[in-house]
Amino acid sequence: MIDVYALLRPCLFSVGAEQAHNFTLENLDRAERLGILRHVIPTIPPNPQRFCGLTFPNPIGLAAGLDKDGRHIDALARLGFGFLEIGTVTPRPQPGNPQPRMFRIPSAQALINRMGFNNDGVVACVERVRQSQFWQSGGVIGLNIGKNATTPIEDATADYIEAMTAVYAVASYITINISSPNTAHLRSLQTEAPLRALLSRLSETRERLADQFGLKKPLFLKIAPDLTTSDVAFIANLLVEYGIDAVIAGNTTTLRDGVQGRQHAEEIGGLSGAPLQELSNQLITRLHAQLQNQIPIIGVGGILSGKDAQAKIAAGAQLIQLYTGLIYRGPSLISACAQALAQRH
Repeated sequence: MIDVYALLRPCLFSVGAEQAHNFTLENLDRAERLGILRHVIPTIPPNPQRFCGLTFPNPIGLAAGLDKDGRHIDALARLGFGFLEIGTVTPRPQPGNPQPRMFRIPSAQALINRMGFNNDGVVACVERVRQSQFWQSGGVIGLNIGKNATTPIEDATADYIEAMTAVYAVASYITINISSPNTAHLRSLQTEAPLRALLSRLSETRERLADQFGLKKPLFLKIAPDLTTSDVAFIANLLVEYGIDAVIAGNTTTLRDGVQGRQHAEEIGGLSGAPLQELSNQLITRLHAQLQNQIPIIGVGGILSGKDAQAKIAAGAQLIQLYTGLIYRGPSLISACAQALAQRH
């Protein structure tokens, strides 16, 4: 599989990023249906992690955004991830932003996207999760939820409540995404008063759903890497106050450090990949210092090697998630990270 991806990557990089993305996932599904993946993907050694009441077979997860609709769950799980995060899903289907909306910067091992929560809606996604063998066999699947683009920001809470209610029965955990730069005004929910109001309502909703289902599902918050030290401080305090179980640090950045002057660097959207690595690590370090182990952290951003994965854990994360690194390294990145983190124990 490693050699195949190395051979295929120049061909994939010769077409548009979104076209290559869809082509790769469709063929990954085909390989899974034909039983090919189980013979070519190396087995990831067990390294179980207990996190927010859940047991993860290993600490390597798939970040939200790669499989927005839960169309490729079983094929992606076969690659060796300890958990998958699906989404971002919204209450109603929406097409996202106009294409082209995803751009590679290979010389910086980076990606810029302005996808805009393109998805088939939460009901379709939940049904796909139910149909997956990975979910039916007890695999850990997080559902990442957001608001529809047409919903005014002052009404965003209703969208999050609707989405949380819809995913609650199937989600191993639920992630509140308030940090994408590609939905207008969404990041304003990271300011103190709106965030307090949102977390208060979502905490109440979770209590109601926990009573209904007889099980309290973990609730995570995904934040941006562009936050100031004071932002991190009040967010950390609100996480504790409202009983949020974990924080995902972080999303893409609107900064362009490390890619200035390169082709596509001025495209609107969120930057991910290698240039995000240090910014992400700094966010994790600040969060870890502020939270004092009261709430665990999932580290995301700029992981392209096992050493990068170790740096996330050293900064204060307990689990990691991959996305852009997979585009540049392929499935071998998963085993490289798993081996590197297993060596820490």
